Amino acid sequence: MNHAAAKLVLVDGTSYLYRAFHAMPFLTNSKGAPTGAIYGVVNMLKRLVADHQPQYMAVVFDAPGKTFRDDMYPEYKANRPSMPDELRGQIQPMLDLVRALGLPVISMPGVEADDVIGTLSRRGSEAGCHVIMSTGDKDMAQLVNDQVTMVNTMDEAVLDPVGVKDKFGVPPGQIVDYLTLMGDKVDNVPGVPKVGPKTAVKWLNEYGSLEGVVAAAGDIKGKVGENLRDSLEQLPLSRELVTIRCDLEMAEDLADLEPRTPQIGLLREMYAELEFKTWLAEVLGGELEGGVSSSASEGADETEYATIFSEVELDEWIRTLRASDVFAFDTETTSLDYMQAELVGMSFAVEPGRAAYLPVGHGYAGAPEQLPLDVVLKRLRPLLEDPKQMKVGQNLKYDMSVLARYGIRLAGVHFDTMLESYVLDSTGSRHDMDSLALKYLGHKTIHFEDVAGKGAKQLTFDQIAIEDAAPYAAEDADITLRLHLELWPRLLAEPELSELFQTLEMPLLPVLSRIERNGVRIDRDRLLKQSSELAQRMLAVESEAHSAAGHEFNLGSPKQIQTILFEEQGLPVLSKTPKGQPSTAESVLQELAHDYPLPALILEHRAISKLKSTYTDSLPEAINPVTGRVHTSYHQAVASTGRLSSSDPNLQNIPIRRAEGRRVRQAFVAAPDRVLMAADYSQIELRIMAHLSGDEGLLKAFGEGADIHCATAAEVFSVTPEAVSDDQRRSAKAINFGLIYGMSAFGLGRQLGIGRNEAQAYVDRYFARYPGVKRFMDETRERARDKGYVQTVFGRRLYVPEINSRNAPRRQYAERTAINAPMQGSAADIIKRAMICLDGWLTEVGKGARIIMQVHDELVLEIPEAEFDSVKDATIRTMESAAELRVPLVVEVGVGENWDEAH
Repeated sequence: MNHAAAKLVLVDGTSYLYRAFHAMPFLTNSKGAPTGAIYGVVNMLKRLVADHQPQYMAVVFDAPGKTFRDDMYPEYKANRPSMPDELRGQIQPMLDLVRALGLPVISMPGVEADDVIGTLSRRGSEAGCHVIMSTGDKDMAQLVNDQVTMVNTMDEAVLDPVGVKDKFGVPPGQIVDYLTLMGDKVDNVPGVPKVGPKTAVKWLNEYGSLEGVVAAAGDIKGKVGENLRDSLEQLPLSRELVTIRCDLEMAEDLADLEPRTPQIGLLREMYAELEFKTWLAEVLGGELEGGVSSSASEGADETEYATIFSEVELDEWIRTLRASDVFAFDTETTSLDYMQAELVGMSFAVEPGRAAYLPVGHGYAGAPEQLPLDVVLKRLRPLLEDPKQMKVGQNLKYDMSVLARYGIRLAGVHFDTMLESYVLDSTGSRHDMDSLALKYLGHKTIHFEDVAGKGAKQLTFDQIAIEDAAPYAAEDADITLRLHLELWPRLLAEPELSELFQTLEMPLLPVLSRIERNGVRIDRDRLLKQSSELAQRMLAVESEAHSAAGHEFNLGSPKQIQTILFEEQGLPVLSKTPKGQPSTAESVLQELAHDYPLPALILEHRAISKLKSTYTDSLPEAINPVTGRVHTSYHQAVASTGRLSSSDPNLQNIPIRRAEGRRVRQAFVAAPDRVLMAADYSQIELRIMAHLSGDEGLLKAFGEGADIHCATAAEVFSVTPEAVSDDQRRSAKAINFGLIYGMSAFGLGRQLGIGRNEAQAYVDRYFARYPGVKRFMDETRERARDKGYVQTVFGRRLYVPEINSRNAPRRQYAERTAINAPMQGSAADIIKRAMICLDGWLTEVGKGARIIMQVHDELVLEIPEAEFDSVKDATIRTMESAAELRVPLVVEVGVGENWDEAH
């Protein structure tokens, strides 16, 4: 064979392994097995293959055990630390995965990977190949020649002979001499003391070679010359240690280095086990294109999907559903907006692989005749409203809300696969069906875009041909049932988690559906007026900013702001972007705003612009034309701590520290003859800290109903509670809340405007007065390191996978999360319990009051004026009894015609 045009890529696998281990975040799969190094190595290899498309390739690793260099010099690499356990456990799976990709792997006892690469490099170049070495090891530069180039894995630089000279100052032929003179601290190779790259290059350029340097040793003056003369005896050994062998006797020839066809089945199994979801999807996608089944789950290629067109078929399926212990249910609609979505069809599954689609609203030209919607709903109503007929779905709250528009109250909702996954591990993955199918079933689902198209030409579901829609919809129900059969046993194996799922998350689902459909009344005219005022204020601030800058500029352009602040005005650079440019992030501008006017004006403009675009402009557009109200969507499976989030629109992040933000709340108004009531837990996270830590000081303060910030100030500043000043109370409040959010003394000092040492003294005194808090924090961190998760009062697990990360910032962030998550998660659980109980009371008593919003630790109710007192008393009673802690829960209530007044 003529190898003239062939590429041989030689990979320093050991270099890849350590680079991936130190560069990647601390990744694990759901079983807690480390996977970061595996992912990093394979990702680099995939990119390398894609970039070079080699005809020949070898991934070379150091073999375990000693090499000939250890025999020559027992201290060789003796200072290297032993391999970390979390890396050692990844080696075999990584090797198996590389082989499954079809890439030749070589590991040769008694020598190093460098020597194997050197030998193969020589053989390849002698055969006429263009050899590319991928490594981060500078020693390999000695192998570079006209046919052999080196790709540095650290910066992707490609080094040919000229590149080696530019980088190291000497050509490839002098690299061995260069390394000999310098030695190698990493490998413990002795060199000439105090000789670094500059001196080595200078000597070699002056004397031509190591031999020339040795010959001139007597003429080199100073301490460095003395060091050279003292090292002459050991230089031959050092040279031999750094010289890569190119003459190994190896069985492999070029034919053995041809990449093989990837083992798709094995890759599928390994990607699923390691939970590399994107690569799993690629493999499954390739299988689908090749006509192979896309599922790794049992029986997934044996599907029996029906489409129901007649009443006889519908009645037969209703009997089948009635006979099942649990069936999966899903709706297909025209919109993601549950308040406007129209039913297009429904799907059911009774066992893995057996599902049906019932079309009722496909309206494209030539669509086949479908059962009338009123007939379908009349037949299905008894089944759908039967609380004893157990149902499972994926995000069933949406389906529940859609059916409610048709007068059907979905009951028997026992399981939701999205919530099953979320309760098992809130941080383990996304909880949408496509992600879960890949993770737990190894199945690539039909995506909506596959049947509806993308972008502006995307069809609504009623315009999709039934022959295309039916397999998609039936699969949704089928996969949902399969996921439930996979996830539910896992939950049952964890009693605390299954109880949390059954007593909290599932009962909350219909409550949230009702709250969403209740909606909140918005005063459109008030918001439009505020929008106009904000626009005028933005123009005024913009004019002030232009005057402060000395010329006009775009306040929305970080690049222009960067130029003005740091080049024109010479403001101090407090932080830099990853590309080394001065940062204009909000935190930086806030720091600069203390001393300079322009950053303060830029921040003011940003805040007003965001308030205008996000709320005063957008909320009027979100008003439902039928109800006259805004209907948000609450999400149970987003925030890792268990907190609810909201979207479309997001009602939980309205900034209330600014007067303009509080004015937005004034547009949330009660209907005629009604009032709004806001019921808010007082200092709930601090109370949970007192409960969890058992600190006597905190328990006593809360038990006596004391002002906790005043009590803390009295302890920290050694004064009586009566003598606490406003500044001392403010400092104590910052300490109380800062510590449970993991704030450092540096952060506390910056917030209070004091020095770090003074802030540290505050923290030290706080822990001295509340030793139980310090003990709780220390013990929590240790438990998190041991178990990989922390828990709320009710047993919710909050995983912190990077708690043992080698990367200090990531580890410290995980430690802060471990401290705060039990408080924030417990608070979330408590208000969920309160919502369930209060909704039950309102439904049972039949009051006209209704919950219309949940915002963090607050519930907002709309109440008929005549019923206010009884609803207020019941709300306080329900919320304060939602959990039994070692300190009392306290609820503060406000009332008004709008949300701001209710505060």
